[in-house]
Amino acid sequence: MTPIDAYLEDLARQGGIHIEYGRVPTGRDGQSWTDRKLTRLRPGMAARLHRCVLAHELGHHALGHQPTQFGPVHAKQERAAEEWGALRLITLDDYRHVEEIRDGHVGAMAIDLGVMRTTLEAFQAVLLRIGDTVYVQPKMGAGQWTHRVEVA
Repeated sequence: MTPIDAYLEDLARQGGIHIEYGRVPTGRDGQSWTDRKLTRLRPGMAARLHRCVLAHELGHHALGHQPTQFGPVHAKQERAAEEWGALRLITLDDYRHVEEIRDGHVGAMAIDLGVMRTTLEAFQAVLLRIGDTVYVQPKMGAGQWTHRVEVA
């Protein structure tokens, strides 16, 4: 078990979220019931996929998502959970390092970071570069971001 996997399990434990392995709907790797504090994962996933699916499902719990069949709301919840998970799996320093050594090749960067390509793309979606500054999770208004880094 890697340190990041232990971190995810610790997050689940702190949130009182029970993780079980079993059948999930066809075409899915995980499913969460926030009201029951339960996440079910498909058994037998590769480590990289397991890590990303678990982080995504924990994002649903952290954000208090309730299942919905309303397409736009469902899509927004899925995007938010993916971004939440990505921000727990990828650090800005690690991202900067692999981006430089892999010359921005997303597939190679994802492998180096130990995440799925979709998770890396979700991380990239929360970055905004303006001039020589990169902002993480920028919002409307002055001084509203999670992190800011000056780059050359």
